[in-house]
Amino acid sequence: MASERHESNSTRNLTNQFVQPAWRIALWSVAYSTVLAVAVFGNLIVIWIILAHKRMRTVTNYFLLNLAFSDVSMAAFNTLINFVYAAHGEWYFGEVYCRFHNFFPVTAVFASIYSMTAIAIDRYMAIIHPLKPRLSAKATTGVIVCIWSMAVVLAFPLCYFSTTKTLPQLWAVISFRFCECLCAWYHIIVTVLVYVLPLVVMGITYTIVGVTLWGGEIPGDSSDNYHGQLRAKRKVVKMMIIVVVTFALCWLPYHVYFIVTGLNKPLNKWKYIQQVYLSVLWLAMSSTMYNPIIYCCLNSRFRAGFKRVFRWCPFVRISSYDELELRNTRLRSGHQGSMCTLSRVDTSILSKDKSMCSRGNRSRLSSELNNKDD
Repeated sequence: MASERHESNSTRNLTNQFVQPAWRIALWSVAYSTVLAVAVFGNLIVIWIILAHKRMRTVTNYFLLNLAFSDVSMAAFNTLINFVYAAHGEWYFGEVYCRFHNFFPVTAVFASIYSMTAIAIDRYMAIIHPLKPRLSAKATTGVIVCIWSMAVVLAFPLCYFSTTKTLPQLWAVISFRFCECLCAWYHIIVTVLVYVLPLVVMGITYTIVGVTLWGGEIPGDSSDNYHGQLRAKRKVVKMMIIVVVTFALCWLPYHVYFIVTGLNKPLNKWKYIQQVYLSVLWLAMSSTMYNPIIYCCLNSRFRAGFKRVFRWCPFVRISSYDELELRNTRLRSGHQGSMCTLSRVDTSILSKDKSMCSRGNRSRLSSELNNKDD
């Protein structure tokens, strides 16, 4: 989001109130640089894992790819710029980048959270309505394009109205060509659209999915295949719930900060307001670095991909199982020696069409089910 200091604060106080001791700047620099390094490197690895391995090109992973792209873009273009402006209270980067700086973070955050929302809806459809057609690669691309288009429309006012103002002491701040009251209300609108609304949608969908997956057994099906696939689906949903909760916790203080300071102007003059802002900004920016860590810890295929990247490290060991994880097809021995069980099998198909596991249909079943999402 825009790391703005309202025009009124600057014009009323002709000395730069945001000057800090060098040691404090150094500590904050280390904190923000760590976020930048982990976020950029981690999300680039996620993008490579998905694009370089055909087995990873599923509907869910395409949205994770979009999420990773949003996070790496925000980390690369805005994290340190936000920190420099917040730490010094002075804008060094010109009016053109001022417009981009206020425009792009809103766009990226919108794309991130609505990619998570799309995953939640896709998981809902896959688990609650498993017999309905899934999104194709073309339809998934269309959804992603729509997400970015809506993000651009939402963020455009911040780009259009952003400008810089040079104060009498020759230090510049970001200001907006519309009233501060409208600016405060705009932040409320943005908070609702890029935080509250998608989180409500995801909360409802994941609650229904969670009750379905953890609420009890499906009568009449107690096969090893069913239980194995149920565990796999639970892992995917649990991973995405952790991603969503992490995002929500990281961005909540940031949205609260801007709404409160926008509606209560005297707070901007408080002695410790800069440290509060640097803290909530760091927490919000750190949301870009957690997802790769979550994927690596909770998903065996992403973990195998990270092991490949870090195989040069002496403490990283790649097992034969890891080597199989990212191959196009990996068959596992099923009950009674059958080779019909796949790690990507849809549980509803298994429960309704067990007769398809005959030898004559084995190759066709493998081909069809290998295209199913986890």
